[in-house]
Amino acid sequence: MPVRMNKERFEELVGEALDEVPQELLDLMDNVVILVVDDAPPEDPDLLGLYEGHALTERGWDYAGVLPDRISIYRRPILAICDDEDDVVDEVAITVVHEIAHHFGISDQRLHELGWD
Repeated sequence: MPVRMNKERFEELVGEALDEVPQELLDLMDNVVILVVDDAPPEDPDLLGLYEGHALTERGWDYAGVLPDRISIYRRPILAICDDEDDVVDEVAITVVHEIAHHFGISDQRLHELGWD
């Protein structure tokens, strides 16, 4: 049974996960917004998070005037795989780190090698 949690509490957990990211990394993040979204896209309903944009490693001299990159954290899919609030805390932290890593150009394969599944 999915964990029941309102959006405000879930957003607090995302904020707490961001507080755990070293400030040096947060300072390097550029032109990116982090959003809590209720549902994943219909084509991938089990997705927990998604990075959309141009990773820092892919930005060239002509990178200017673009909309911010987006990190979406999907509330309902995360709640659906968790047994209790402690599981939600852990999964939110993992998902936030995973998507921030994509902003820095770290691939899913490398994250897997590092143990961030």
